[in-house]
Amino acid sequence: MNNNNNQSRREMLSTAGMGFGALPLAAMLSNKTRADISPTAAQLAHRATKATSVIFLFMEGGPSHIDLFDPKPLLRKLEGQSLPESFAKPVTAMGEVNSPLLADKRRWAQHGESGLWVSDWMPHTAKCVDDLAVIRSCWSNGINHAGGVCSMNTGSPIAGRPSLGAWVTYGLGSVNENLPAFVVMQDTATSVVNGARNWGTGFMPAVYQGTPFNTSGNPISNLSRPKGEDVAAQTRKLDMLDFLNRRHAEARPQQTELEARIAGYELAFRMQASAPEAVDLSAETAETQSLYGMDHKTTATFGRQCLLARRMVERGVRFVQLYHGAGSKWDSHSSIEKNHTFLCAQTDKCVAGLLQDLKQRGLLDTTLVVWGGEFGRTPMSEKGDGRDHNPTGFTMWMAGGGVKGGRTIGSTDELGLHAVDDRLHVHDLHSTIMWLMGLNHREVVYYDKGRPERIDQNEGHPYTGIVG
Repeated sequence: MNNNNNQSRREMLSTAGMGFGALPLAAMLSNKTRADISPTAAQLAHRATKATSVIFLFMEGGPSHIDLFDPKPLLRKLEGQSLPESFAKPVTAMGEVNSPLLADKRRWAQHGESGLWVSDWMPHTAKCVDDLAVIRSCWSNGINHAGGVCSMNTGSPIAGRPSLGAWVTYGLGSVNENLPAFVVMQDTATSVVNGARNWGTGFMPAVYQGTPFNTSGNPISNLSRPKGEDVAAQTRKLDMLDFLNRRHAEARPQQTELEARIAGYELAFRMQASAPEAVDLSAETAETQSLYGMDHKTTATFGRQCLLARRMVERGVRFVQLYHGAGSKWDSHSSIEKNHTFLCAQTDKCVAGLLQDLKQRGLLDTTLVVWGGEFGRTPMSEKGDGRDHNPTGFTMWMAGGGVKGGRTIGSTDELGLHAVDDRLHVHDLHSTIMWLMGLNHREVVYYDKGRPERIDQNEGHPYTGIVG
């Protein structure tokens, strides 16, 4: 990673993000290589920035933008008709481009001082619109779930590339040596499509991969020391294991998974002291737990994950990714009313609670919150009461981390089919997230077999106007 050297002393201190506290880090980095310290050692950002952590709220399956954040009056006027010839016909997953148009059945209203439109499916999020930058012009190359989820996580619909969380961790490192830099949580035991590849590292060292936390019970498996074993006995075991692993790794330098496992054992040992406190939700007040919806069966699971996410970024975790609807539950080829009514009820209060809690604790300025899925839904119907996948135009939103809220960015056409103004491809979204974290994505480079690789595959451009 190359840092920007064209800075004055004052600018250097501000871009460090931690001010004078970053001076010892700079001195340490000047005397040692990154590998000498730790592959996840904290790194200086390229520019002054507010965001130090990301919480990515991933709605797997494809939430319908035209039923949530992007109202289309023309769709109601043309309901039951075919897609007009003036609209370019897309390639859809199920191929039903000639199906009748399906109007939304929502009640829409403008909210907050900004007057952003939100449907009645998101009444709690609607109260937070003045903090949201609603991006209505997203598009992707992933037409199905496997390609779409892979694209939104790694930048490519084809597996094998590092995830966004891995790139952020590689670029900035961790500021907490006792917790993972990159944490992943799923809301069900059903795996997200593509599984661990969504938070993997592809051709980068495995040490930058995400660490899954459990859906229920103890968030971190096998954290406690076995009964009857004291610290000294455990230390002797780990020392012997470390000796054997390193001797094995010396002859196999290309197997980064083993290096990651060695680092994982070391991190797990340190986590035994700090992690129990970090995931202990009993320390939270009943009022806070209620804010996240943990006092209601419908919202308890995702509310718990959102609260854990806040506790993670509060303790310096760099990237937290929460998957809701694991197993493509947001997919709604039929019965979209039933499907989205249930899923919005599971998430809306939790997401709003997270935003409100971060804000009242002064953490929203330093935490970038991203909401969205792998694509949106088509205005054409499927099976009469559902919608097909729509990667050509959909909505995501960002909040906090320096983002100027209370506005929409870009637009889709009059039916919500294609992004038309300020179109932001997945590569642009990734570049923007990196930029908000203080990273010039073009300078966060990993050489794979001598070839320079970047998160955007040299195609993305950060939308810098997102800060105002």
